[in-house]
Amino acid sequence: MTDLLPLLGYDHIEFYVGNAKQAAHYYRTVFGFTPVAYCGPETGVRDRTSWVLEQGDIRFVLTAGMGPESPIVAHQMLHGDGVHDVAFSVPDAQDAFVVAVDRGAKPARTPEVIEDDHGKLVVSAVKAYGETLHSFVDRSGYGGAYLPGYRAVEPANGLTGTGVGLEIVDHVVANVELGEMQTWARWYEDVMGFTQLVHYDDKAISTEYSALMSKVLWDGDGRVKLPINEPAKGRRKSQIEEYLDYYRSPGVQHMALSTTDIVGTVQKLRANGLKFMTVPEAYYTDVRARLDWSSIDADLAALQAQNILIDADDEGYLLQIFSEPVQDRPTVFFEVIERHGSRGFGEGNFKALFEAIERDQAARGNL
Repeated sequence: MTDLLPLLGYDHIEFYVGNAKQAAHYYRTVFGFTPVAYCGPETGVRDRTSWVLEQGDIRFVLTAGMGPESPIVAHQMLHGDGVHDVAFSVPDAQDAFVVAVDRGAKPARTPEVIEDDHGKLVVSAVKAYGETLHSFVDRSGYGGAYLPGYRAVEPANGLTGTGVGLEIVDHVVANVELGEMQTWARWYEDVMGFTQLVHYDDKAISTEYSALMSKVLWDGDGRVKLPINEPAKGRRKSQIEEYLDYYRSPGVQHMALSTTDIVGTVQKLRANGLKFMTVPEAYYTDVRARLDWSSIDADLAALQAQNILIDADDEGYLLQIFSEPVQDRPTVFFEVIERHGSRGFGEGNFKALFEAIERDQAARGNL
C-alpha cells in the first residue's frame, strides 16, 4: 500500500529551556554537539533565542523566551527544561499535515512556506501527547544552516564541539498517564500509520516496588521508533509517576542516541562530566550466565568498567546505558545505545535499570 504520510526520519528535537545560551554550552561541552545556527535579537527575532546544535545526523534546537509574557517561558516554568517538538523530516510538509489532520490530529501550525537567500522551506505541525508537538519539515528546497531567520554560527572562538561519537536518534520515549498508553498507541496507528513493534506489560517491567507498561510504535522500517510508557500499580511510586509529578503533564522522558563505539562514547561523556546510572557488580555475574556469548562480539570487561548493559534476542544484541536526569527536575535523561542486529530495547536489563532508578528516587525521597 502507498504510505500517505512517509517519514524520512527525525528532522530535529526542540527543547524549551530557561537559558538557551547556557543550555547550548552544556550540550556542546558535555555531549560534544557543535552549534551551527542561531536566532535572536541580533537576527531580528525579538521574542526568543534559539541555538541549533548538531552531531552526526542528530539536530537539537534549544529555545528560550525573552520575557514573562512568552508562551515559551510559561512552558518552561510549568515543565522545567524539556522537549517541546519531536520533528520529522518529510517529502511534503503540506501533504503530511493534511493527511494527519484528516486522520484526527489537532493542528498546531498550518503549512507555512518560509524563504530567504538559501531557498525555501515548508513546515507544519500537529499536537501530540501533553504539550508536545510533531512538526513536519520539508527542507528539500533549502540550503541554509537551519531555517530562514537563523544565521550560521561560524566554527570559531572555541564553539566547535569535540564530538563523542553520537550518530543518530534511535528512539524517543514518551511518558503518559495511567490508562492513556493505549489511547496514544492508537493515535500513532490511526494518524501516523505506525504499527506496534513490541509490547511490555507490568510483569516484564517491574521490581519489588514499582512497575510500568510500554508499547513501542514504529514507522515500519526503523527510521522512527516511539515507545510510550504508562505507570502500573505497585507498592511505591514508579519512575513514570515521578516524571508526571515533576513535568506536570505527559512528555518526552528520554532520547536514545546511537553510536558505533559505546565504550569510547561513554568514556568521553564521563570525562566531560555526564553522570550515568549504575548497576551492581552482580548484574555482570548474571549476564555472563544469562546470555549466549557465542554470537556476541563484545568485551564484557570493558562494558563492566563503564557500567554498560547488554542484552540479546533472536536478531542480535545491543549495548546500552542511561544517564541521570540532565536538569534539576527528575524528568528528561538520555540513553546511549549500540545495536548489533537487535531491534529490541533491552528487556533483559529492565529489572537492573529499574532498581538503579529506584535507588535514585529513594535518594530524592520520591520512591
